[in-house]
Amino acid sequence: MIQVYEATDVGLVRKGNEDSADVFEPATYVVADGMGGHVAGEVASRMLVDSVRRKLTGTAAIGEDALCEAILAGNQAILESEKDHPDYKGMGTTATVMHIEGNEACWAHVGDSRLYLLRGGEMKRVTRDHSYVEELVAEGTITEAEAKVHPKRNYLTRAVGVQPNLTVDSGHFSLEPQDILILATDGLMKLVEDEEIRQVIESAPGDPAKELVTRALNAGGNDNVTVIVVVYDS
Repeated sequence: MIQVYEATDVGLVRKGNEDSADVFEPATYVVADGMGGHVAGEVASRMLVDSVRRKLTGTAAIGEDALCEAILAGNQAILESEKDHPDYKGMGTTATVMHIEGNEACWAHVGDSRLYLLRGGEMKRVTRDHSYVEELVAEGTITEAEAKVHPKRNYLTRAVGVQPNLTVDSGHFSLEPQDILILATDGLMKLVEDEEIRQVIESAPGDPAKELVTRALNAGGNDNVTVIVVVYDS
């Protein structure tokens, strides 16, 4: 049995919501955070999500390769759209996609939206941010705390719809009963620490996705925020 919670909000500063998300059968989940300003970011994230749905719906066997191909299809669609709409030039989006088949989860990822796994009280970040500050943290040049306030913290080193030769990260892992998966755009992580995310997931009496969005809004809500929480129990 799988329980799914989903929530999104424009936040308290932005005029429009450039995040997009989708949950569709068979057991596939996707979040995307658009960039490019005004309408373009919203267009890019929506195109990515729609491409993923079209590519995967009806697919007999969905694995890492299929998820990567779906993101690459979205990449191509965005690049093609810019040819017909000059005002879309420079737009792009993050993409984090997960699929569950039996007791196996596979994922594909580009950008700085994230996938977390919460198991036995321990929360692990599954994906790696494709960002300038993440590279600095990996090098040991700055700390995680410094990355949150770094002037280039929003600079992505990889995004969907920006270049034709896109590399997509992917992976897979086995699931255990009571595992919880969290997909979220950076509007959550910029304002809510990982430990608080874990506490909310484990203690929220109602909808944990809505509660996490509320926490982000209470912390300033300076960005769009989107969260999908998947509870695996079989």
